[in-house]
Amino acid sequence: MKLSQEQKQRYKRQIILNQIGEEGQIKILSTSVCIVGAGGLGSALGYYLSAAGVGKICIVDNDIVELSNLQRQIAHSTERIGELKVLSAKKTFESLNPDINIIPERLRLCKDNILALLKNYDLICDCSDNFETRFLINDSCVELKKPLITGAVSQFEGQLTVVIPDESPCYRCLFEAPPPSEFQVSLQESGIIGFVPGVIGSLQAGEAIKLITGTGEVLKGELLIYDALKQSFRKVKIPKNPDCIACGKN
Repeated sequence: MKLSQEQKQRYKRQIILNQIGEEGQIKILSTSVCIVGAGGLGSALGYYLSAAGVGKICIVDNDIVELSNLQRQIAHSTERIGELKVLSAKKTFESLNPDINIIPERLRLCKDNILALLKNYDLICDCSDNFETRFLINDSCVELKKPLITGAVSQFEGQLTVVIPDESPCYRCLFEAPPPSEFQVSLQESGIIGFVPGVIGSLQAGEAIKLITGTGEVLKGELLIYDALKQSFRKVKIPKNPDCIACGKN
């Protein structure tokens, strides 16, 4: 694959980076990424992956755009209220960069469809908003040996980690099982300030570009915690659980 003159111009500011170059840009253009969730995290992540030139991006979501989404879900707009989020996001990202292919998948992931979908992509990004989906994605990525970048947000806080099967702890090493349903309902109703998913989604994009190009150190084996009220970041080591039901020895 060779870069066209238009691509060289579009991605010029990336290509001049020693860590990227034309070779790295070709890797970015040749990579496929699946983003689960077209909300706040998926909006920021999708924007930056699209701008960077990731060649194929699948967006998975089964919701429609609502007015209350717009405070944080920047892939959508007032004019698109009532539209499917995956189609709204496709329009936004392809208008930013027509050089890429956005694949909308209107569905809710479950054990019956997730493996067939995720196996088609090089890298998986979890931007979901519920624990059941988060654990399902983790377990499927471990089984398929797909790298996973998972982010979560609530109120003024965000979290991020990277799972590399056979190399790092997985999400179940950190949290063995979903919390009780009453806790999850409480978390869903706890609110979110709009810029926090923008921060975490952007960081997810950074981890994706590093994984694709092989540059820098990825956040495997660590949980990055962002506190917006203190404007602070801290890292917590994630120990690998040898008895983990997803990635353990048995």
